[in-house]
Amino acid sequence: MQVAWMTQPIELIIEEPALGSFVWRLLETDANGANPKVLRDAFDPADTYELALAAGQRALHSEIRRRAPGQPHAQGA
Repeated sequence: MQVAWMTQPIELIIEEPALGSFVWRLLETDANGANPKVLRDAFDPADTYELALAAGQRALHSEIRRRAPGQPHAQGA
């Protein structure tokens, strides 16, 4: 997801490290979408892909709100 005021893209991925165990991970890349680093990830695995996706989307939206201009904890503030 790329938001106009964000300088580095954030990617949400869902992985299944063990059968029936799904985890989400937010990766932050450089402006070209390269050199990903883990920004945040699931504390506990979810039982389904859909549950992991929903939790990852909440984390992504939370991160975007946290970085929004004018927010007290925004980067560079």
